[in-house]
Amino acid sequence: MPDPFVPPPYPYDRLDELRAVAAELPGGAVDLSIGAPCDPPPRAVVEALSSSGFERGYPPSVGRADFRAAASRWMHRRLGVDIESNHLAACVGTKELVAGLPHLLRLRTPTRDTVLYPAISYPSYAMGATLAGARAVAVPVDDQWRLSLDAIDASDAERALCLWVNTPGNPAGGLDDLGAAAAWARANDVPLFSDECYVEFTWDTPDPAPFPTPGRSVLQHGIEGVVAVHSLSKRSNLAGLRSGFYAGDPDIVAYLSETRRHGGLMPPGPAQTAAVRAFDDDDHVDAQRVVYHNRLERMAGLLRARGLQVDLPGGGFYLWIESPDGDGWTLADRLARELGVVGSPGELYGAAGAAYCRLAMVQPDEAFDLIERRVTARPSPA
Repeated sequence: MPDPFVPPPYPYDRLDELRAVAAELPGGAVDLSIGAPCDPPPRAVVEALSSSGFERGYPPSVGRADFRAAASRWMHRRLGVDIESNHLAACVGTKELVAGLPHLLRLRTPTRDTVLYPAISYPSYAMGATLAGARAVAVPVDDQWRLSLDAIDASDAERALCLWVNTPGNPAGGLDDLGAAAAWARANDVPLFSDECYVEFTWDTPDPAPFPTPGRSVLQHGIEGVVAVHSLSKRSNLAGLRSGFYAGDPDIVAYLSETRRHGGLMPPGPAQTAAVRAFDDDDHVDAQRVVYHNRLERMAGLLRARGLQVDLPGGGFYLWIESPDGDGWTLADRLARELGVVGSPGELYGAAGAAYCRLAMVQPDEAFDLIERRVTARPSPA
């Protein structure tokens, strides 16, 4: 008989020792390990959440009409994409969609058993395959952290349930060629899912502030065989709202919508009301872009003062820092001991990231003031 599945340690639980070390410094730890926003969401969004009147009835799994219309309007304004609202559906935060997708795709296409995902990426792409009893096959990335599509083995493509792409990428901030990814997916008859939750924080553009119009989306290259996934967690500091959506190929969206409906996956009614407000307000996002970019530049400067080589990302709000000795855990330990900073060793995002450490710019500016005082108080290592 096969061995029973034993869940591995949750990635960020492995950082408890680093947190304890960082907490020993006066002022305590500055936790930059998890990308959980700390800045306030718009007041109007919070007010809508508390006064929606949608607490009693069961919300539609696919999302109410006003939710889907607001998401569609947002895609038109910010991405230059026109998507009919019936080609778009809500999800209970995008992590549950990422982790649950392979199971649903295997039901749809039982002759396939493989999930293709970036070799440096958010752990849930691979874990979703594992939870579905599927194969998780990492696709190599180049020196700019972009998918190397020509490295995908033909036999893996034939077995693929889907290919995931994440742009801007977590953790390294790379910007993939989404047109090339869509063309590869269609040529190989593999559904492409594009996680675009950091799209509002794209920096490598001709006009990066306040917002490049349009932002990058796979749907700019047509909707056949592709689905874009979006979230309010990063865009609007609403990770606790658990609100997102997926949009694109009508057949795929319809299949997922109906299947998820049977599973009782319903975004809460008040959350949908708040999401409408969030999608319709761009001003708070433009302000947040400035905050994150300033923090990235500031933290990069502080780390350079400690003798580290730090490049700004193409997008997202993470710094992806190479360890001088080639070991991300060693660098994470150094940051905890010297600066009280808790980072995520790159190995959490794939073996190819073992030499790196990720820092999320998600603490208040006062926390970066504390880091700066620590940098100033201790001379840079020789």
